[in-house]
Amino acid sequence: MGKTATWYKEFAQNHDNIKHSIAGAGAGIVSSIVTCPLDVVKTRLQNQGKSVPGVKAYRGTVGTLSRIWHEEGIRGLYRGLGPTILGYLPTWAIYFTAYDYCKGRWGKEFGHDKEWLVHIASAMSAGAASTSMTNPLWVIKTRLMTQNERTQYRYRNTLDAFITIGRQEGIRGYYKGLGTSLFGVSHVAVQFPLYEKLKNYLRADSDTSGSTSILLASSLSKMAASCATYPHEVIRTRLQNQTRKPFKYKGIRHAIKVILEEEGVRGFYKGMPTNLLRTVPSSAMTILTYEILVRKLDQMKNL
Repeated sequence: MGKTATWYKEFAQNHDNIKHSIAGAGAGIVSSIVTCPLDVVKTRLQNQGKSVPGVKAYRGTVGTLSRIWHEEGIRGLYRGLGPTILGYLPTWAIYFTAYDYCKGRWGKEFGHDKEWLVHIASAMSAGAASTSMTNPLWVIKTRLMTQNERTQYRYRNTLDAFITIGRQEGIRGYYKGLGTSLFGVSHVAVQFPLYEKLKNYLRADSDTSGSTSILLASSLSKMAASCATYPHEVIRTRLQNQTRKPFKYKGIRHAIKVILEEEGVRGFYKGMPTNLLRTVPSSAMTILTYEILVRKLDQMKNL
């Protein structure tokens, strides 16, 4: 009887891990396909440094969308979708699995009186794990989204980019911007604890349905986290796009100094309106899809 109980407990735990992996990956794919054009616009605006005479600059969300459409067509608006999908598969799978595992394990150690600490530690650990393991795909995604007739790099597709980066830049090329991305782990440390709090608060309101509370909580928490941590995305994009020496930005601190001198504080917030326009519905869609998939998988388990 004891062995049977132990086996069932292990089976249930494995099922939960698989469930969260599938739900996380599926949610990431849905949101990335829908919001890819805005992701392209945001990335190009982030990568745009100070104005250069004779070089046409991207202007705002609508202006950039229109320009890409006229110059590159529909394919231009979906540049980088391949590595984005490939990236979201492991990223969200790793993230949600690690998040739920850490939340369950540390919840037993800290108890309910320190629930806020459990959420923060779980979010940061899961974010660091997923970011470190998938950084090469995000480097490729960023370069594909920003490449045009003026860039030093021209990749035919995801595989060509992977091979070219490895041949020309070595293993370090795959991990450009990783340090900045790890600083960005603070993003999820703000978003998910706030999401959990808002979701519980809104669910306590009898006038708010389950799906509505999830959408509101995810949107508000994502907006707050994006505003608080956005500058690291601009720095990361610039570092990831450097291919040939001498590099303009020699590291995170140097990038901060150069951007501040050349573009001022506004330089750290380039593309932020587009980012909010993209990430808020994207996050809402991701988390809602995730919650729905988890419920469906639980129902399948109970059949």
